[in-house]
Amino acid sequence: MESFIRGAGIYIVLLIILRLSGRRALSEMTAFDFVLLLIVAETTQQALLGEDFSLTNSAVLIITLVTLDIGMSLLKDAAPGMQRLLDGGPTVLISNGQLDHRAMRRARVSLGEVLEAAREAQGLERLEQIRFAILEARGTISIIPAEEQKG
Repeated sequence: MESFIRGAGIYIVLLIILRLSGRRALSEMTAFDFVLLLIVAETTQQALLGEDFSLTNSAVLIITLVTLDIGMSLLKDAAPGMQRLLDGGPTVLISNGQLDHRAMRRARVSLGEVLEAAREAQGLERLEQIRFAILEARGTISIIPAEEQKG
């Protein structure tokens, strides 16, 4: 029973921490993010297993974590608000060519990252070429180009 409680507790703590750290935490990781992930994984492993390194304890923990993950996905499907609460929603970073500095600061996204996404996705080079830039819930940045000026 202790393994189940440890597993459920760590799952919930990690879910909250990753949610609070922002959507970009798991997409396009930097070297720093990768090192942090490795440290968190090792610390989590120690917290999960405690002093019991047995195969039985490991199996209980794996079953607990997979069951919690399935349960969360079912909960998100059953309760419409849970999807947005757990995964977040899209965030408009640029609207009609205007930066939303507050949204960018909250999402911890720089103008450089938006421009990089614009170059990669649409071949755009300048801010004025972007009509909308949207940080999607999965951490990617969608770019909608501005209409070409005719004249």
